[in-house]
Amino acid sequence: MNKLTQIELQIISRVKEIRKEKGFTQERLSLSLGKGVGFIGDIEAPSKKAKYNINHLNEIAKVLGCSPKDFWPDMPL
Repeated sequence: MNKLTQIELQIISRVKEIRKEKGFTQERLSLSLGKGVGFIGDIEAPSKKAKYNINHLNEIAKVLGCSPKDFWPDMPL
């Protein structure tokens, strides 16, 4: 699998931060998205075996009650 880019790592980190602020565990967010219990954990894992796509980010924003824009940096990386 290809190494994740700086922007992908930034988005994963930001989703994790917002997830924790909203009081969601990895498992709860995964299940809220209709995914297996390990979906978010696989993305947030140090080995980074998986990543989000645009549809994931949109659905996560709905569950967390924020905008998909909240996951992106203000300036290009």
